[in-house]
Amino acid sequence: MIRRPPPSPTAALAAGIPLGVQAQGVWAGRRQLFVRFAAEAETATMYTAEAFAEELQRVVSRSRVHSVAISGRDPLGGAPFLAASFFAYKPQLPVMLDTDGQRPEAIPGLRQYLTMVQVTLDFPASKPVIDRAVESVAVAAGTGHMHGLVLAPRADTADGQILRVIEQSHTASAGTMIVVHPSGSPSGLLDRRWSDLLDQALGVHGDVRVALRIPPPAGMR
Repeated sequence: MIRRPPPSPTAALAAGIPLGVQAQGVWAGRRQLFVRFAAEAETATMYTAEAFAEELQRVVSRSRVHSVAISGRDPLGGAPFLAASFFAYKPQLPVMLDTDGQRPEAIPGLRQYLTMVQVTLDFPASKPVIDRAVESVAVAAGTGHMHGLVLAPRADTADGQILRVIEQSHTASAGTMIVVHPSGSPSGLLDRRWSDLLDQALGVHGDVRVALRIPPPAGMR
């Protein structure tokens, strides 16, 4: 009996592999290649792992960028696709995974392909969502990846909640790079609240910064 090879994993990626400036987080301002998993209503291109690896190799060879950013809707839901793609072609560039942190169990399977795991937590967030995000930070630290936590509070997010998440993240890993991106005013200015919060946060964890996101069209994520 002839055994057929297993089918190649596939994924729907938004807008191919665009180049842009990272809008948020630890590598904000870096020029990156963006691998974005498409949302349900988003125009997308279907790739097999082999076709994506070939396309990524082609784009990397022609572009001057700092790194590859994997993001979009539930990128760790596509962990088998990413593993197969990077097995076929591992870029000679740092690779950052930007995730909502809800699939910590999928991170170890990509251990050899990632440089940075960045967990982005948007508020409001329930306790289970926060707990999974913090668990993802701990798993990333345990697998030896550089790891960051991006907090995106709203104007009505209590300082106490933000500080509790920072404290939990410190407990998970003292090496976490934490970036707080407040919702800014229309003028792009931040009020005194955020400098006061940063002062309190640094009493809990040694690596915290406050910064505005880079808005589109320059900034991408």
